Formats: sequence, C-alpha cells, structure tokens
Amino acid sequence: MSEPAHPASTRLAAWQARATASPLLADALVASTPANEAECADVLDLLAMLGCDVQTQAAAVWFEVADRHPDAWQARAPSLPLELQRLVEGQLAAQKVWALHAQRETGTSEGLRRLLLAIIRDLRVVFVLLARQLAKMRGAAVLPEAERVALARLTRDIHAPLANRLGIWQLKWELEDLAFRHLQPDTYKRIARLLDERRADRETFIAQVLAELGTALEAAGIRADLAGRPKHIYSIWKKMQRKGLAFDDLHDIRAVRILVDSVADCYAALGVVHAQWQHLPREFDDYLARPKGNGYRSLHTAVIGPAGRTLEVQIRTHAMHRDNELGVAAHWRYKEGGGADAEFEAKIAWMRKLLEPRAEEELAAGLRTELLEDRVYLLTPKGEVFDLPRGATVLDFAYHVHTEVGHRCRGAKVNGRIVPLTHQPRSGDRVEIVTAKNAEPSRDWLSPHHGYLNTSRAREKARSWFRRIAFDANLAAGRTLLERELKRLALPGVDLSKLPAHFHLKTHDEMLVALALGEVSGGQIARVLQEAAQPVEPTPAPAPPVRHVAPDHAALRIEGVGNLLSVLARCCQPLPGDPVRGFITKGRGVSVHRADCASLARLARRDPDRVIEVEWGRAATQSYQVDIELRGFDRKGLQKDVTNLISNMGTPIVASSSRLEVSTGEVEMRFTLRVRDFEQLSALLGKLVALPNVVEARRVSAS
Repeated sequence: MSEPAHPASTRLAAWQARATASPLLADALVASTPANEAECADVLDLLAMLGCDVQTQAAAVWFEVADRHPDAWQARAPSLPLELQRLVEGQLAAQKVWALHAQRETGTSEGLRRLLLAIIRDLRVVFVLLARQLAKMRGAAVLPEAERVALARLTRDIHAPLANRLGIWQLKWELEDLAFRHLQPDTYKRIARLLDERRADRETFIAQVLAELGTALEAAGIRADLAGRPKHIYSIWKKMQRKGLAFDDLHDIRAVRILVDSVADCYAALGVVHAQWQHLPREFDDYLARPKGNGYRSLHTAVIGPAGRTLEVQIRTHAMHRDNELGVAAHWRYKEGGGADAEFEAKIAWMRKLLEPRAEEELAAGLRTELLEDRVYLLTPKGEVFDLPRGATVLDFAYHVHTEVGHRCRGAKVNGRIVPLTHQPRSGDRVEIVTAKNAEPSRDWLSPHHGYLNTSRAREKARSWFRRIAFDANLAAGRTLLERELKRLALPGVDLSKLPAHFHLKTHDEMLVALALGEVSGGQIARVLQEAAQPVEPTPAPAPPVRHVAPDHAALRIEGVGNLLSVLARCCQPLPGDPVRGFITKGRGVSVHRADCASLARLARRDPDRVIEVEWGRAATQSYQVDIELRGFDRKGLQKDVTNLISNMGTPIVASSSRLEVSTGEVEMRFTLRVRDFEQLSALLGKLVALPNVVEARRVSAS
C-alpha cells in the first residue's frame, strides 16, 4: 500500500493515515498522545525497517499510555489482545532494569542484559526497546547534560551490546556512535575531524576504485553492486584502542563492498580483485568455505590499491548482506569475542528468528517451548545480578554471593520483605542477606528434608566448613542426629550394624561423621532400615520354605499357615521396615504388630502358640496409618502451616487433635496419617520440625 502524501503534516500523521488499514495500530494511535511525536514516528519507522508485525508496532504506541497514564492503561488493557498486553508489560518490566542501571557506578552490565532477557516473556519487546532507545538518542542533544550522559551510558551498556548480539547493524552502529558522541565528546570530535579532513581525498580515492573495479567486473561478466563501506567513529576508536594504532596507521578507513548474486560470483569477484591489485595474504579471510560458528558468511581481503594505498574489500551475496544487516547471522561472538551459555545462546537464536518471515502461530509456539528458563536472575541491594538454578533458595543465593556470607547468613529479605531461608525467589527479585558477625552454618542446612540448600555448590561449601572442625565434634553431632532420627521414627533398639556397609563405609563412626556432614541423610537411613527388614528373595534351592501372601495386605508375607486375612494392629501401627510379628485372632485372621509392641507381649505370654512369623514383602504399594506428635509454641497460622505441609507431602490426615496451654503458650498437636513407608515419614518429620515455633515432631511410640 503506497503511503499518501501529507506535505503539511508530521511523520506521525502519515503513520496515522497508513494505520487505517490496521485497526490495532489505528486504535493505539488514537488512544495515545505521544510526548514526542518525532520520537514516536522514529520508533514506528525503525520497527517497520526491522520487519516487526503490526501488533509489535501497536504495543510500542500503547506503552506511551501505560507509562504516562497507568490508570488509563489498566482500564483499557483487558479489552486488548493478550499478546499485546504482554508486549506492553515487557516494556514496563524493562524500566526496572533501567532503574537498576542508574544505581550502578561500576562493574559489568552483562548481568543486567541477562536479567532483561529473563524477565521479558515475549522477546519482540527487545526490538521495541532498541528502536525507542535509538529514537531517544537521536534527540538527546537538547537534553540537560546529566540526563544526556545517563541516557548514553544506558545505551552503551545495554542497548548497543544487545543490538550487536542480534546482529542488527543498522541499529548497532548508530547506537554506538551516538553514545560515544555524548560520553567522550572530545575524542569523538577529534576522530570526526580527522575523517572530515580526509573525506574529499577518501571519496576521490573510493570513486577511482569503484570505477576501475566496476570495469574489471563487467569485463569478467560479473554483475555486481559496488559501494564504499561506511566507517563508524566508534568502531575506528575501538580498533585504535585494541591494536594501539594511530589514526593514520589504520588500513580499513578506505573500504568497499561488492554484492553479487551467487557464491560462485563471490569467488569470481575475488579473483578479479586479486588480479587487479596485489593482495595482503595475512589479511584474507574466507568465511564462505569456513563460516563462523555463529553463521556469519562473507569474503574479506585487503589489497594495495591505486597509488599504493591499502584498501579493504568485502564480498558477499545480496542475501548474505540482508542477513548480516538485519541480524539473521549470529555476528555477536565474532565482534565481542566472548562465549555464552547454551540457554542464553538459545534465546539469542530465537530472537533472530523473530526477524525471519514465518507463520505467527509457529513463532508463538516456538517461543513458548524453546525459551523456558531454568535459571533465575536475582539482584543484590547494589543492583548486581547473579543467576542461579531455578529452585534455588535465598540461602543458596547467600553462598553464591560469597562463601562467608553464606556461613554467616541468619536471615533474608526479598523486595524488602522478611522471608525464611527456604524461600525460593523469582527472576528480578532483590535479595538482601542478613548476617551475624560470628555466626556459623547450621547442620540442618545439610539436610535435604529441610529444604535450606537446593544447589550442590552451596551444599558443598557448607559441608566443607564442617569438615574443617574436629573429628570428635562431627562424630558427636552425627550420633545426635542418628539418635534424633531413630527417636522421631520410634525405632529404639534397632540393629544398625549393616548401615556402614550399605554406604560403602568401614565403621559405624565413619557413618556418623558422614551423617553429620550431610553426605548421608536421615531419609537414606530410614530407607536402609526398611530394606533390611524385608526378606531377601530366596535363591533356587531344594524345598524352599513356603510363604503365603495375605490377600488384603500384599506387602506382608505370613509363614506356613496358608492364606489368611491380615490386619495391621491399631495399638502400634506398624510400618514397612518395622520388625513385625503376627498373632492369630479368632474371626479376624492375623493381627500384625510391631515386634516390640507391649500389647503383643501380653498376648504372647497368654497364648504363645498363636504367635507367628510375619515379614514385609517387596511390593509395599499401599499406605499405612501412623500417629505423629508435634510440640511447640503457638503463633498465628501455625496449625494452617502444619496441615498445609502434611497435605503437600501427600500424606492424608485421618484424624487430628490439638491442645494449648494458655499460660505458657505451649501447643501440642497429634495427627493420624497414612504414609507409604519410613522414608516418607522421615522426610515429613524433618520438614515439620523446620517450621517456625515447632520444637519437636516425632512418631508416637508403641503402647
């Protein structure tokens, strides 16, 4: 559609006329009254140049409303497409990064660039941000100096590197030059003056080169477009700094670019160039035969041109040139020289694909599936950015900042709100760690049941601290932890002799030290005790003992009495892993008790012949009833926290009761639950005792 003429109107008015064919954009332009019409028109022009869709253009205009009139935006947003809302919300989220950048005085801004990509859901937002920043920089000359310098710093640190990583040269060069102009005006003017002084001579030289080269290519039957390649002031200064060269020593101030139709024509044109002038062997790069790992393709050569002057020549196809200018080639590694992790690189690859023509539905589906982050980006109070695996806690963050900060951590605030050390922050959260001067780690941090540390790096740092203390202290701590675990599970007098071998340790003391260091957990011990109580599958042998499985408790094996109904005794509530024995009842089959059950002992004294051997099988798939008891001090929401935790652990509550001693504030809660086995019970008790105000959580001993 051709653009109508508007000789007396602004470029924004021309966009308003053009938007009549696109209701989404027209609606945005009607609702918005831009503070700077020229800037708004610039943004729309740049987005059109990048090939962004109408929805992206409309979101750039709606941002004006959301930023300056948030109430009006909140009222209107629900009536707009959800994707458009997300595009606007992404721009608003980016404002947080700009604010963080303003607080920074020194340090790399790579973390802020990564944070920006982490908090933006729809990455088309990045193109809007780049276009808007370039439009602002074009009009920065009229701003007060402090504001102009701050805008230029933001452009240099965030926007220009992002444009570079995306390979959008048309934006990158201008962003870099404008930022350089305002941050180092004297250097910028000096280089600009040197370029200007030699401009006439350089233009005459380039014209002569193009004429000679055009004639030679035409004689060789090669159709080509020739042009002088523009040199940008910032790139000239950067090369002078990197190579320690004076302006007069730069060879590529004079440069031309040859665009042809095919790869074969590229090599043919190269032959013509080298036949025309002597080439410099060390200055030749063939990125067609050996493309850069980032996909960049072109031929680069340098020759001694007319009058003995050095000349740089780039040769590529028209398609390659389009790709390089609009960002399909991953040119950022070539320029920046750095690496990137796989997830970040995947994001960049998908951002480039936004520039390629493709079906909108396919693009949206790709973004949803490929851009899922498994890391979170968190901020320190000073605005530094750290990235951790998703699921990391604030205590993990403390250890990530510094080992000593982790050791001395005693609390944390997220966005100014006090949170427990097990809290898992989200990308963009500001985390402040509260430390004590002489504090040290807690052994509970090493227990996976408590959920304090979810990253191996942090756990190893805490474990190293405990390794440094005396062996005797670790031994005593391990013994205390083991006794506490056995008490929680109500397993007095259990046989522990086989535990060390299971963990490939030689002695019981070594196992206790491993428990103290978190290398062995209480849950693992519970699982081993359960497995030890289960029978080993018999090897083929003559006349093996016959074991009959009770039909209603397939997890039990009852020896030598045929198929009998079995029930778990309510007096002691045995769990898989408990040593058990059976008692033949009248009319109810076999009643299964814990081996140390007092009720069973009384029955055995009265009728010893009715006591039989019962063992746990290997397929304990059902749940078992167990009583647990909690003691602590009352607080608001305690019972809700306890019941929520029990529910989240997948342990149904059969019955519950509680008792409060008003005078002391002590509370006692009792729950009847259904659990799978010892390991689940151990994990549950460990998490319950970690709740604030809970002093003890244990299994109720057999009566």
